[in-house]
Order: sequence, then structure tokens, then C-alpha cells
Amino acid sequence: MSLERISSNTVLPSMRSEFTLKTADGQTLVAELALPAHSEPVATLICLHPLPTHGGFMDSHVLRKAANRLPYLANIAVLRFNTRGTESPQGKSSGDFDEGHLERLDLEAAVDFAVGKKMPNRWLLGWSFGTELALKYGWNQDVTGAILLSPPLHRTSQAELERWNHVDKRVVALIPEFDSYLTPQQAAPAFAIMSKYEQIDVADAKHLWVGEPYVHRVLDEVVRLVSPNAYPLPTQIDSHIVVRD
Repeated sequence: MSLERISSNTVLPSMRSEFTLKTADGQTLVAELALPAHSEPVATLICLHPLPTHGGFMDSHVLRKAANRLPYLANIAVLRFNTRGTESPQGKSSGDFDEGHLERLDLEAAVDFAVGKKMPNRWLLGWSFGTELALKYGWNQDVTGAILLSPPLHRTSQAELERWNHVDKRVVALIPEFDSYLTPQQAAPAFAIMSKYEQIDVADAKHLWVGEPYVHRVLDEVVRLVSPNAYPLPTQIDSHIVVRD
């Protein structure tokens, strides 16, 4: 067996399907589902991308790498989609960006799809702007909880955070040491109103999680939460398994 290091371009086997989600107000959202190729998934990530007006989309690198690796390494299904008005290499969703308001319907359409497909152990995975959608609208959705990457808390009120205290769902935030918007020292009091909030501080990391060590840390923590039997993730893989590198 010839081992090679998992890198930013590593793609591992999965079953991928491109499709569209329909929202309650009639928008059509570009989406992709990546499933384990040879087994049933043990968990599902519903990915919520960073701010589309600043380059965020379903192919933003951490979410793309989750889809490229986690179905094979951890038996996790990864659902990604472009929120309304967002364009990526996968295509453009209809509608217009609405500053996180009507995007509620986009999140609900993704969760409804996953519920309808009976996908197991559903978690919201939000990054930056995507964390705002998870926090504002995920509390009453049929999900196990929410994982937050670099939450800025620009659009989420204290009242919206407090609502999570009344549901049996976990909220776990990964906070980069050098985040541009909310550092670990700022995040702890900002989330203090949430009784079930869990914070993981990531040394030396920044808001965009650039660099394979930080991507690996993010994906490793995600797997620890949603598919613990696959934790920790390997850093090397049999080169014969790699689809594209």
C-alpha cells in the first residue's frame, strides 16, 4: 500500500448527485448531496455557506473539502447548496440575496429535503454568514444541533440565541484565535446567554481557516461530534483510493 498525505485537492470516493431544492416562496436552489459510496451514512451535514456578497458559496473551501472527504472517511452525508441569488461553479440559485431574512426559507428547504430522505443524525454546519442562518432559524428545525465555524454574530440577536435554551439541541462553535470578527475572548461572553453552548478555541487559526492544518482540525472536530467512531481522521490515505489529487 502506497500512502500519500491528504491535501487541499484530495477527493475520495463518494456517490454525488446534483439537484435543486424548492423553497416555500418558489425559489430554486442549486444543491449537491455527497453520500458514502459503500455504506449507509451515520450522520448528515447540512452546510450553510459564508456571505455570498463577499465570495461565499456552496463550494467555499472548507465545505467543499468536507464533501470531498467525509463520506469516505467518516460515513457522513454532506448536503451543500447555494442560498438564493448565490452563484458558484455548480450554478446559480434563483432569487436575490436578502441579508439573512428570506434565507430562512432556504435553510428550511434543505432541512425538509434531508428529513424527507430520512437522512440520519442531521446537523447544521454553518460558516461565518452561515452560522447566522443556523442560529437564527435552526432552533426549531428537525436537526440534532448546529456546528458553527467562525460565527461573527452580526445578524443574530441575544433573544434569538436564548431560544436555543428551550430545545434539546447542541450548539458547538469553533472559534479561531485570530478571528477578524469574534475572538475566543469575545465569543464566550457573547454566547453566555446560551446554557448549552460549547466553545472550541483553535490556536493560530483565522476566520477563513486557510491552510490544511486548520481544515483538518475543523473536519476532525466535526467528525468527533457527529461520527465519533471515525475520530480522529487520518492525515494520509492509500493513493489507490484517491479519485483526484
